[in-house]
Amino acid sequence: MPMSTWLWRAAVAMLVACALSPGLLRAEVSSVRISKQYGLPYLSLAIVEQQRLIEKHARIAGLGEVKVEWVTIGSGGSATDSMLAGGIDLVSTGASNMLLLWSRTGGQVKGLGATGTLPILLVARDPKVKTIADLGDRDRIAVPTVKVSIQSTILGIAATRMYGSAGRKRFDAMTVAMAHPDATIALLSGTELTAHFSAPPYQYEELKAPGVHAILDSTELMGGPTTITTLFGTVRFHDANPRLMAAIVAALREATAFAAAHRHEAAELYLRVSHDRIGADALADMLGRPGFVFTVAPAGIQQYADQMYETGVIKTRPGSWKDVFFPEVHDLPGS
Repeated sequence: MPMSTWLWRAAVAMLVACALSPGLLRAEVSSVRISKQYGLPYLSLAIVEQQRLIEKHARIAGLGEVKVEWVTIGSGGSATDSMLAGGIDLVSTGASNMLLLWSRTGGQVKGLGATGTLPILLVARDPKVKTIADLGDRDRIAVPTVKVSIQSTILGIAATRMYGSAGRKRFDAMTVAMAHPDATIALLSGTELTAHFSAPPYQYEELKAPGVHAILDSTELMGGPTTITTLFGTVRFHDANPRLMAAIVAALREATAFAAAHRHEAAELYLRVSHDRIGADALADMLGRPGFVFTVAPAGIQQYADQMYETGVIKTRPGSWKDVFFPEVHDLPGS
């Protein structure tokens, strides 16, 4: 359930107050709770989890044994609500959710790096729908979170390219919120759902079904690979735990380097966590497709922010991608 207005305001007030009160910052924690979702955008986190890389780099940093708790939450909105309520410490979800919180909290939520830079496809099962221009009022498009998810943001960018600024929100009324596994089942079972804007591996599994076809490719639309998911948290938690934050970024960098050099092993590690019904060989082949980039460097963040600002989803437009990410990744070639 979305966070109510009063709880949003209370959470934002708490974050700002804590940011302005250095005396409230606590010593570095001995445990950290991190959320993740479904699909290959979370491959690097699966590697971090399975290889216990945060624990490894925490020991190197002199923090001793740090306990890492991984929580799977199917909705980015639910995950961010949980973080603001104190249920988890760091969230991994769509970059658009990070931008929303950055704006709503006055910059008190920022990113630690990209977790997934890869192509996402909008697929449809109606043969009459050949492009997004063929979508009509009766169509229903599944996305993780309505208006706020990265899928909704990219769909808005596509609408703007096709219909101009007046058409930015053209597809909003057609979208419905569903977790990727549920949406895949719904699309393939022939329910009222007619399209699904998801992520690998779900999109490729859907394309195997008769009649299902892609009508939008994020990499083509955005002019190259862009970041789909990021890891982010509050300034308060970051500033209270500088060595742990550095250890987490180091873990992410090691995981992405491992995925780039060892695709098959990376696929096996991902399957241990996800239990997706796909073989490691097929998954490794996916990871080698065009558009998959293994990096912590954020890409396309400014394009997302511009779209969200123009549609009123965020009230502040960042001047640079570095405005919404912590200094630990400012040395990377982001955009």
